[in-house]
Amino acid sequence: MNLGSNNFVGEVPNKFHSFSRLSFINLGKNNLTGKIPPSLANLSSPINLDLSYNSLEGSIPYELGRLTRLESLQLTANKLSGMIPQSLYNLSSIKIFILTPNQLHGNLPPDLGLSLPNLKWFVVALNLFSGSIPTSLSNASGILLLDFGNNNFSGPLPMNFGSLQRLNRLNSENNQLGSRGKSNELIFLTTLTSCSSLLALGLDRNYISGVLPNSIANFSTQLTLLALGNNQIFGNIPSGIENLVGLIALGLEMNFLTGTISNGIGRLNKLQKLSLSQNEFSGRIPSSLGNLTQLVLLNLFENKLQGSIPSSFGNCKFLQVIYLNENNLSGTIPGEILKLPSLSVTLYLSHNSFSGSLASEVGNLKQLGELYMSGNHLSGEIPDTLGNCVNLEELFMDHNHFQGPIPSLVNLKGLQVLGLSHNNLSGNIPKYLEEFPNLKYLNLSFNDLEGEVPKEGIFKDLSLFSVNGNTKLCGGILELQLPSCPARVYNKHGAPHHRRVSYGDLVRATNGFSLENLIGAGSYGYVYKGILDHNETVVAVKVLNLQQHGATKSFNAECEALRNIRHRNRIKILTSCSSIDYKGNDFKDLVFEYMPNGSLENWLHQSWNEQHPTKNLTLIQRLHVAIDVASALDYLHHHGQIPLVHFDLKPSNVLLDADINAHVGDFGLARFIIEATDKHSENQTSSLRIKGSIGYVAPGKRFHQ
Repeated sequence: MNLGSNNFVGEVPNKFHSFSRLSFINLGKNNLTGKIPPSLANLSSPINLDLSYNSLEGSIPYELGRLTRLESLQLTANKLSGMIPQSLYNLSSIKIFILTPNQLHGNLPPDLGLSLPNLKWFVVALNLFSGSIPTSLSNASGILLLDFGNNNFSGPLPMNFGSLQRLNRLNSENNQLGSRGKSNELIFLTTLTSCSSLLALGLDRNYISGVLPNSIANFSTQLTLLALGNNQIFGNIPSGIENLVGLIALGLEMNFLTGTISNGIGRLNKLQKLSLSQNEFSGRIPSSLGNLTQLVLLNLFENKLQGSIPSSFGNCKFLQVIYLNENNLSGTIPGEILKLPSLSVTLYLSHNSFSGSLASEVGNLKQLGELYMSGNHLSGEIPDTLGNCVNLEELFMDHNHFQGPIPSLVNLKGLQVLGLSHNNLSGNIPKYLEEFPNLKYLNLSFNDLEGEVPKEGIFKDLSLFSVNGNTKLCGGILELQLPSCPARVYNKHGAPHHRRVSYGDLVRATNGFSLENLIGAGSYGYVYKGILDHNETVVAVKVLNLQQHGATKSFNAECEALRNIRHRNRIKILTSCSSIDYKGNDFKDLVFEYMPNGSLENWLHQSWNEQHPTKNLTLIQRLHVAIDVASALDYLHHHGQIPLVHFDLKPSNVLLDADINAHVGDFGLARFIIEATDKHSENQTSSLRIKGSIGYVAPGKRFHQ
C-alpha cells in the first residue's frame, strides 16, 4: 500500500489488520494527525512501515514490537514524544531505523548492536536522547549510516567503530561528547581510518579534546566531509592533509589550532567550503587557496593572520561568502575580489588594517547582500559605483578615514542597515534616505556633515538613527535638539544659485556616467540623468566629446548663448564644468534642469527599440507645444539684447517638462546676428552657411541670410 506524497488528512486508520498479507505500508509525506494506532501490530507480515513527514504525536506504541518481520521503520519528521519502547529493540530483523526529528528522549540500551545485529541505517538525530553512544554497535557489522546529531549524548567516543568496514556516514554533531580536555580523544580518528568506505564524518560542536593526529591523512580519499569545528582541538593542521582529495567541506573552526594555514589545503581542488575561523592561525594566507576554484564559502575570521589578501582569490569564481574579519591583514583590498560577481551573500573584511582607497570595482558586486569594512584605515572618497550594488541589505564602512560626500546610493532600495560613522565625510545628508522602506538602522555620527537633517522615514525615530558628532548639522526632529536651519535666500529673479561642481561631483551624480543613466546622444557628446548630492536635485548632464572636431567650439557657443538669453521656454542651465577627468584629460559639460518627459521627438516617433506603446499628445497639448516653441523663437529673433539664430531646431531639441511645457535646448550651433555697420561686418553676416542636422533644414535657418 503506497499512498505516500499525497494530501491525505485525518488519522491513521486502525483497521489495517483486515489486510492480513499486507507487507508494505507507506503513508509518508501527507498531512496525517493523531496517534500511531496500536492495531498496526495486528498485521502478520509487514516488512516496511513508513509514517514519516506527517504531524503524528504521542508515543510510539509498545505493541509494534510484535511485528517480528519488520525490516524498515521510518517515523521521520513527526511530533512524537516519550521513549523508544523496549519492545522495538527486540526486532532483530530491523535494518532501517529512522526517528529523526521528533521529541523522543531517554538512553539507548548498551546492547543495542547485539539486539539489532542487522542494522544498516540507525538515525535518531534531532531528538532529546542522552547517555552514551553504545559501543555494542560495532557488532552490527553491516552498518552504513549512524546519525546521533543534535541530541544530548555525552561520554567518550566509541573506540571500536573502526571495525565497521562498510560505514560511510557518521554524524555526532552538536552533543556533549568528550571529556572536556581530560584526555586525547582524537585517537578515535585514527581508528576510523580503517573505514575504507567513509564519506562523511561530523563531530563538530562537542567537547572533544586533543591534538589533531597526522593519521587523518590516511582517511579514505572518498571522504567528502570532515567537520571537527567547535571542539577543544589544538596543535597544527597535519601535513598530508592534501591527501584527502575528495573533500568538499573542511571545518576546523572554533578550536585552539596554531601555526600557519597549510599550503596543502590549496591542493584540495574539490573543496567548496573551508572554515578555519576562531583559532590562532598566524602568518600569511597562502596564495595556493586561489587554486580552490570550486570554493563557495571561505571562513578565516578571528585569527592572527597577517599580510595582504592574495590576488589569486580572483580565480575562485564560485565564491559567495568570504569572512576575513578580525585578523591583522593589511594592504589594499585587491580589485580581484571586488570583481567576483559570484559574491552574493557576505564580504566581511572588518577589523583589520586595510588601507588605501576602495577601488571602483566594488560596483561589480551587484548580487552582494552584506558588505562589512568597519575598523580599517581605508581612505579617499567612497566610490559612486557602490550604488550599483543593488542587492545590499547591510553596509558597514564605519571607523575608517573616508572623506568627501556620501555617494549616491539611491538605487539601494533594499538597504536595511547603513553604518558610516567615525569617518571624515562631508556635505549634506542625502534626502533619499527618507524613502528607503526597509532601513532599520542608520549611523552617520562623528563625521563632518552639514546642512539640514531630514525629518521623514527613518529620521522620524531617534532610536533608529544617529548623527551625533556632526557640528554643522541643523534642523531635524525636535529630539535632536539641533539649531534651526537658516532661511534659504533666493535672488530677485527666483533663479537657483549656480553652484560650482567638480568632475568628481558629476561622476557621483551619474553613477560613473553609466549606461543606465544615459538618456541621449548628439553630434558632440552624450546626456546623462544624474542626482546632485548636495540637494538631491535631478539634473541632465551634457558631457562633450572633446575628441570630436568642433565640440569645444560648440561648448563655448552654447555657454555664450545661454548666458545672454532669459525665457521661460528655454532649457534652464544650472551650472557648467570645465576641468580634467581622473585620467588627466580635458573635460567639459553643461548641467541642465531635468525634463522628465523627454524630447518631443520621443512623443512623435517611437524608436525601434522602445518596448512601451507610442506616447500620444492631445491636440491641445500639441498646440501648446507649438506656441511654446514659437514664443521661444520670437524671443530669440526679436526680443533679446542681440538677435540669435538657433540653427538646429528640431523635435529632438525640444524638451518637455512634467506639465508638457516645451523648452528649446541645444544651443551648440546658435549664432548671434550683428547688424551690418560696415562692409566687413556685412560680409561676415551674409556669409553664414547652412548648419545643423544632415538632411534637415529647420525653421529659422535662413534668418538674416
